[in-house]
Amino acid sequence: MAGLPLSELDQPLGQAKRARASKPYGRWLSRGLASVLIVIFAGLALYAALKRDPHGGEPIATAVIRERAPATDIAQAPPQPARPEERRGPASASQLETDSGVTVVRPGSEAPGAIVITVPDDGTVKLAPAPDKRLVERTRHGILPKVGPDGATPAQVYARPLGPAPAAKPAGRIAILVGGLGISQSSTSEAITRLPGPVSLAFAPYGAELEKTVQRARSEGHEVFLQVPMEPFDYPDNDPGPHTLLTGPKGSDNLDRLQWVLGRFTGYVGIVNFLGGRLTADDTALTPLLREVAGRGLMVVDDGSSPRSLLASVAARAQIPALKADLALDAVARAEAIDRELQRLETLARDQGAAVATASALPVTVERIARWARTLEGKNLVIVPVSAARGFRNPSTTGSLR
Repeated sequence: MAGLPLSELDQPLGQAKRARASKPYGRWLSRGLASVLIVIFAGLALYAALKRDPHGGEPIATAVIRERAPATDIAQAPPQPARPEERRGPASASQLETDSGVTVVRPGSEAPGAIVITVPDDGTVKLAPAPDKRLVERTRHGILPKVGPDGATPAQVYARPLGPAPAAKPAGRIAILVGGLGISQSSTSEAITRLPGPVSLAFAPYGAELEKTVQRARSEGHEVFLQVPMEPFDYPDNDPGPHTLLTGPKGSDNLDRLQWVLGRFTGYVGIVNFLGGRLTADDTALTPLLREVAGRGLMVVDDGSSPRSLLASVAARAQIPALKADLALDAVARAEAIDRELQRLETLARDQGAAVATASALPVTVERIARWARTLEGKNLVIVPVSAARGFRNPSTTGSLR
């Protein structure tokens, strides 16, 4: 059947025409073109969307800003009385003082020429910062205390405030001065941490980092004193340390030695003797030293270790705030002996109105004082700082306080 196309079955084997193979670069070109077109269309769609919403779909809020009325319009507008629930703050300065408990003394009243603001105590006793720039003098021995140009003294400014008055009048007040601090860091830290804030602390002039340690003690509420080494009867076999104040011809450099000791740290209320049986019995040696102490506005404490001591009496004669301790708590450093002395101290406080004791920063002493202090509230007794003890002395009694 000529002229008719042959089916695949009718074609001779091996003689069928091969289909023309497509070129691979043509497929790649078409796919690339399609990808480019997709990107172009996606970009156009995104542009159109952003054109309609410049925030790209992020949440937005619209605030209406209106033009502020001129000040004159506000001033001319009649005042609108506030509803009771809308009133804020007191109506006047006096009302503010009444509501807050703050007292303001203005010029022309009790303190002419000054404004004195008294803030009510929240129960936390804080000491004044030290050093106070009014009360310091720079010397070759360091920063020494002095009386301020306004008459303020270190004995006044650096003392621990008494704080809120007790609800009931105490049966007696007790002051304790714990000395020997600053030498052993562990003992010093234990005393600062464990003893109640009203217990006063005395630092020797020989410790390391004394300024830092003293400021830590003050931040914990303890007022501080400086222990001054003084010549004992058995000197030099019993040597208080370098720069000891001496009697007789050896004491010609005492003022220089005293100033060296006074420059060891700042923020102390006054001085207390360290040993000194011979020096404190010598009026001639004491007088120029205490004259220097008086000029620097310091308090003097006699630790009571020597029955022949004239320290407190000569200081009082020089018009220096001074007192002499009634007893030493740990002359015998055993727990039962310390407890007996604490009982004696309670009796003296009731009899005299106030009693003063000294102690060393021995671990057993610190532990017994801390334990005993927790019992005082039930006995109607309170601990006061040494600087305040003089003010609570019963005038009709005799004793060690000056």
